[in-house]
Amino acid sequence: MKLYVTYGSPYARLARMVVVEKGLEGRVEILEAKTRTAGSPYYQINPSGRVPYLVDDAGIGMEDSQLICAYLDSLDGKPRFHRPLRESDWAYRRLEANARSMCEGICVWVREMTRPESERSPTLLAHEVARSERMADLFEARARDPLMEAEPAMAHLTVAVSLDMARKRGPGDLTNGRPQLAAWMRRMSDLPAMRATALP
Repeated sequence: MKLYVTYGSPYARLARMVVVEKGLEGRVEILEAKTRTAGSPYYQINPSGRVPYLVDDAGIGMEDSQLICAYLDSLDGKPRFHRPLRESDWAYRRLEANARSMCEGICVWVREMTRPESERSPTLLAHEVARSERMADLFEARARDPLMEAEPAMAHLTVAVSLDMARKRGPGDLTNGRPQLAAWMRRMSDLPAMRATALP
């Protein structure tokens, strides 16, 4: 299989983390895609130009990090990161949705900062900083919740990737002044996949 990524994308990083955590390094070749480049050969592989993009052993391609992560997680018949949906799982699904919202906001902030300074929107940047602070407060309040302390699943990976991206490329270290979230992030940072997929 071939997994097309960019190394700065948190969505591609999630897929790379599942590859590591599931021991799929020997089955999945990681390839860097050239995105946001006119005429990139990558657009012949994935017309949308988005990453991650997985081409399976049959040559069938799929995009969207949630879909790819669920597919990779299911290959051994023992999914770890995508739990079956039961009545009791709505709280977990809400946590996962909150995690994705945080990630999306930080990505918008990072993307806006790559524009020339004259083209940046101060209003948009301020909005996304405020959103990331609110989301960090929410996760600080929930850090000791049994759902947050459970074995890592996609929600946990997404929060960890978001916090790491905010610290390294985004509005700053969102664990500052949030001791419970900082302790939670230290535990997540010990995952082999966090180290193996560290932002360049």
